[in-house]
Amino acid sequence: MAQYQHLPIYKQTYDILLRTMVATKEFPREYKFTLGQKIKDELIELVVMIYRANSATNKRQHIESIMERIQAIQLLMRLSHDMKILARSHYAVLSQMTDNLGRQAQGWLKSSERGRSEQS
Repeated sequence: MAQYQHLPIYKQTYDILLRTMVATKEFPREYKFTLGQKIKDELIELVVMIYRANSATNKRQHIESIMERIQAIQLLMRLSHDMKILARSHYAVLSQMTDNLGRQAQGWLKSSERGRSEQS
């Protein structure tokens, strides 16, 4: 089993978390500790979920949860951008990174399903 720190999906999630920490510093006070904190909490939980999925024998359920979490993060980021809280420059980069993250999760799910069918 590969260490989770070496997984591309883990590295990408961690990079998104770091960028989000910087981006939410610019949030107005009324949103910094609500919407900004919610995005950061979702990303931190996503890192934990990636660890759990990597450690699990049956990864499908975990990866599906990861994909749901990515959707929630994308929604929160878009809401922040639409409310003009998240700067366009941050949103553009973070949006592209989370789209990439979703593709990686989808690929991981397909790969894990192939692995399970080959073992059967």
